[in-house]
Amino acid sequence: MEDTAAREAWRDDPWLGANPFDPAFRDDPYPALARLRTVDPVNETPIGIFRLTRYDDVVRMLKEVPSGVRMADGTIFGEVPIDGERSEFILRMDPPAHTRLRKLLSHAFRPRAVDRLRARVDTLVDELLDRVEEKGSLEVIADLALPVPSTVICEMMGVPLADRDRFTQWTTATTHLLAGALTPPEVLERGKTAVMALREYFEVLIAERRRTLGDDVLSDMIRAEEDGDRLSPSELISNAMGLLVAGFETTIGLIGNGVRALLRHPDQLALLRADPGLIDGAVEECLRYEGPIVLTIRVTREDTRFGDRTIPADRPVMCMLAAANRDPAHFADPDRFDVTRRDVDHLAFGGGAHFCMGAHLARMEAREAIGKLVQRFPRMELESERAEWGASLFRVLGRLPVGLRG
Repeated sequence: MEDTAAREAWRDDPWLGANPFDPAFRDDPYPALARLRTVDPVNETPIGIFRLTRYDDVVRMLKEVPSGVRMADGTIFGEVPIDGERSEFILRMDPPAHTRLRKLLSHAFRPRAVDRLRARVDTLVDELLDRVEEKGSLEVIADLALPVPSTVICEMMGVPLADRDRFTQWTTATTHLLAGALTPPEVLERGKTAVMALREYFEVLIAERRRTLGDDVLSDMIRAEEDGDRLSPSELISNAMGLLVAGFETTIGLIGNGVRALLRHPDQLALLRADPGLIDGAVEECLRYEGPIVLTIRVTREDTRFGDRTIPADRPVMCMLAAANRDPAHFADPDRFDVTRRDVDHLAFGGGAHFCMGAHLARMEAREAIGKLVQRFPRMELESERAEWGASLFRVLGRLPVGLRG
């Protein structure tokens, strides 16, 4: 009966009440995704993309079904070429190019390499929180969530930290090119301009670095490019830009959304404060409950059946990560935020060949930032319940002002 009523309510809405490009959906996508998962868990959108909302279906699409990120003709759904050039960033490539690029780039993000950064992150977070204590106010994004991952990725890449403000603006603008064909023209133009600015910046930086190679990721990429055909000049530029952008935008969302979730659930905040050892599970729950990436897209390589629906070959499929991460068929009481939760095998980092290369780094940064914050300031309160989202395509807060009571 409820399903029938929901279908009737959405009769004139081709998105069935869950349009990912609607600001209201961005603000709180979970009720709409829960209804969609119940009423029409495998559905075709008005733009020809299918959507999967059940956990098992999303896992199967990401890990088992023959699929990729490009269409059969080599194009990417929704991609808008810049000056006629298509992206060669690792996240936009299929095997064998993806396999080769991942092997070249992933060593800097492996657990052992990331663990060596922990002391630096620990010191950085302490310095940032010292400044907060000194001024007596906290804006979580500007004071913590943004400077932690952006400082780390700049230092890893060998990019001048003094340019971070420019990168922040460019990064936010470029995220919208991931949905270029569906993006308003003025937003699309800002994204194109940002990509051109990033490209010009890295062309100059790479030319300088060639003269004096260092112990950083960019130098390693240049060495790989100069060592033969393992990394072409265009791949070098695309992946230098992409790693910088990917290296901090979503981690801002993880830290910011996570702090907000804790402050909105004071009982869970109290548990974490009383037992700092819960921080690992708390970060996983933040990722499951309020991750910054709502969906990821894959393209079917053959006709594939999900339940009673068949998705034809060479069709884009939105794997709705946010819906899968709150699927009651997989997670007990999924809309409850619980830092002691055991079932935390979420999909916030995707899955399969394109599982997030920076997952270990993001987790480490979030553990240090969130864990130290909640211990350092025991009487934090949200200044407002209203979420102030940033300009990114992702669910990344632009501001999160917090009161420090005593």
